[in-house]
Amino acid sequence: MAVLASVPVALACVAVLLATAVVGVAAGRRPVGRPLVYGICLTATAVACAAAVVQLTAGGPADTVVLPLGLPWLGAHFRLDALSAFFLAVVNLGAAAASLYGLGYGRHEPAPHRVLPFFPAFLAGMNLVVLAADAFSFLLSWEFMSLASWALVMAHHREAGNARAGYVYLVMASFGTLALLLTLGLLAGPEGGYAFAQMRDAAHAPTVVALVLVLALVGAGSKAGVVPLHVWLPLAHPAAPSHVSALMSGVMTKVAVYGFVRIVFDLLGTAPWWSALLVLAVGGASAVLGVLYALMQTDLKRLLAYSTIENIGIVFVALGLALAFRANGMELAAALAFTAALLHVLNHALFKSLLFFGAGAVLSATGERDLERLGGLIHRMPATSALFLVGCVAISALPPLNGFVSEWLAFQAVLQSPELPQWGLRIMVPAIGGLLALAAALAGACFVRAFGIAFLGRARSQAAERATEVDRVSLAAMAALAGLCLLAGILPGTLIDAVAPVAELAVGGRMPAQQAVDWLTIVPIAESRSSYNGLLVFAFIAASAVLTMLAIHRFASRALRRAPAWDCGFPDPSPVTQYTAGSFAQPIRRVFGPIAFRAGERVEMPAPGDPRPARLTVELRDLVWDWLYGPVAAAVGFVADRMDPLQFLTIRRYLGMVFLSLVGLLLVIAIWG
Repeated sequence: MAVLASVPVALACVAVLLATAVVGVAAGRRPVGRPLVYGICLTATAVACAAAVVQLTAGGPADTVVLPLGLPWLGAHFRLDALSAFFLAVVNLGAAAASLYGLGYGRHEPAPHRVLPFFPAFLAGMNLVVLAADAFSFLLSWEFMSLASWALVMAHHREAGNARAGYVYLVMASFGTLALLLTLGLLAGPEGGYAFAQMRDAAHAPTVVALVLVLALVGAGSKAGVVPLHVWLPLAHPAAPSHVSALMSGVMTKVAVYGFVRIVFDLLGTAPWWSALLVLAVGGASAVLGVLYALMQTDLKRLLAYSTIENIGIVFVALGLALAFRANGMELAAALAFTAALLHVLNHALFKSLLFFGAGAVLSATGERDLERLGGLIHRMPATSALFLVGCVAISALPPLNGFVSEWLAFQAVLQSPELPQWGLRIMVPAIGGLLALAAALAGACFVRAFGIAFLGRARSQAAERATEVDRVSLAAMAALAGLCLLAGILPGTLIDAVAPVAELAVGGRMPAQQAVDWLTIVPIAESRSSYNGLLVFAFIAASAVLTMLAIHRFASRALRRAPAWDCGFPDPSPVTQYTAGSFAQPIRRVFGPIAFRAGERVEMPAPGDPRPARLTVELRDLVWDWLYGPVAAAVGFVADRMDPLQFLTIRRYLGMVFLSLVGLLLVIAIWG
């Protein structure tokens, strides 16, 4: 009975969230508004997450509800199967964590009346997208989610750059919705079968399949932030409040992944093998360029936003592998790749939310996001530093945390590529594997830089010197996510078995049952090929650390010795003598910068006797913006300037234009007929 009630429970939670948005309008300016809104959101999302987990683990049939809403002849269809249950659990897990964090972080919000009404509406929109089972409900929920998140991006609209971020985000969101509208229209066909069940049963011509694949990748990819559709993401995510940034980066991008998976793996049927080439190319480019862009950033939240592009690229690489294997009837390999994608969806939601929460804690304690003005925070914010370090280790794919598991599974899927019959795939997949390895190495460097510059060394500003630890509620939210990162890393077999029904639905196969393997080891294909045991790795690391500590305390000299610290030739304790974020990234910028960013350096050296300091200015360009979006924006501006006089015409000229337009339309109709 619990499974059968999953959709009504989820829809009831959505109704509660929508009602909470109204409460946020009424109580947004009052002190009671923050705990009331975030408390209700925490409760509703926790219940929805529990309902999704029950549906996923119970393994029962899909639950469907049709409400008399929407289009008169269609109604509003809502369905919870294994695929939507998994993503519903991810959405509400991240939403519950953000709601808990908001209870503490919201105390520092300067404009709560601009956040509280739209926060629950944003959560409701994401839930509805995952639950929707017809084109009208899906697109309406998608647009509602986009508009609610746009309002949150514009919450601090008076800050420099935020208005532009909101404008670019709105344009890209509208473009993505248009692509999805065309996608679902093609799937519905001339008969107008707008329900997903009808699309699933319909047959599609090869031309329609190709168009649907491209449009779905554009529509969902623009919301996920894949290259070259990523330009809005590093602008919008840093502009929003930190807990909203965590939702947009860690959760909303996964809703976009869900949209792509639902269309391509479910509604479209078996896609041809060449579709994997496109998805793999987009995923590989996103993984490498995303982390390269992140390495160049000094704004902590902007760095995390670019890192999201990298991780979404990893997800799409795994999905591309699943498409290639499924098209060739390799069900076990397809299940491996698809499971890697699902686990990385969950893992990224956990550690990216944790990192954005940590960035929000730093921002509320110091008022700074610039890495060059931080430093030394490990002494003033020890709990935040430790939790942020957990997120850095997880996102760098280091064992025994969760980021390693999903990326390791993706590499195991890459190793199955020699069995593919198409030479194009057999050549491209190893190349994409090389890009993944490069992205993993660069991600490690990126987050060594982020943690080292922000938390280690000496304080680089008075704001960093005066920083104090954040409230316990915010720390509790971060600690919960850090604990889940560890659990998902040492007990991945449980998660692999839990998502097996999703893989069976999408690719027609599943990985071997992991619970039957001894010592909680995970086996992607067979033990003779490869295996991994997160629990043993964790036990080895912990035991090694404890034994090393005991050995040092036991055998080291007990005498107390005091001496000046090694000053590296810089006895002046000024923070200027430290490594900076720019100097840390310089070697990588010198290697990749001319190609990836058209990087340039300008040195201003004063003349002898001039007391002004020498300055090094680094210029980085987003080539996608320069080559693609910049010319389009310039063309639109040019046309708008030329059409501006139209608003000053007389009434007679307006009537003449209307008449000519009608004549032109009639001619088109006559020629078409």
